[in-house]
Amino acid sequence: MLFAFVCRDKPGHLNVRMDTRPAHLEYLNKLNAEGTLKMAGPFLDAEGKSNGTLAIVSAETIEAAKAIADADPYTKAGLFESVEIKPFNWVFNNPEA
Repeated sequence: MLFAFVCRDKPGHLNVRMDTRPAHLEYLNKLNAEGTLKMAGPFLDAEGKSNGTLAIVSAETIEAAKAIADADPYTKAGLFESVEIKPFNWVFNNPEA
């Protein structure tokens, strides 16, 4: 089953994002190698600066998806103001369809 993570950064926390980015990318690369990560990228503000994250992951349950989100270095660093986890149906342009 697929789940979408919609994560919003806390205002004024771009420095936390940038400081934690190498560990975050390492974590996403691990998930990608496992086949868990389907896609990910940052949301951008009007100035083109990152202010959130969208990620799609494969997990058996929403609890397993929450564990994936909780293990992200960005989450552990307190970057996110909110993390919404929603079941997701990838209909268009799904390379696995």
